[in-house]
Amino acid sequence: MQHLSAEIRACIDECTRCHQTCLSTAMSHCLEAGGQHVEPKHFRLMMACAEICRSAAEIMLIGTEHHRRVCAACAEICDACAADCERIGDMQDCVDACRRCAESCHAMAA
Repeated sequence: MQHLSAEIRACIDECTRCHQTCLSTAMSHCLEAGGQHVEPKHFRLMMACAEICRSAAEIMLIGTEHHRRVCAACAEICDACAADCERIGDMQDCVDACRRCAESCHAMAA
């Protein structure tokens, strides 16, 4: 990773953290909590967020300029996931991880 800028490395770290947080929150917290936590629209959004974060990190590691478009999509999905997790409540770790990742990806997409 020596050829990657500090900004890209930081974004990869945020994407990786968000991927792990969304996936673990969905699989442990949401499935156990039930109710709104497992509504299809919400649960799919959490899975999409985890997947786009994983993909964005990998695209940045590859080192292609296409990362800007992937990061733009990642930021958009992370913003949506943070808002929905906040709406439902009791998922502050996920909200925080999504917001940090979105902020970092917005900067990478610029």
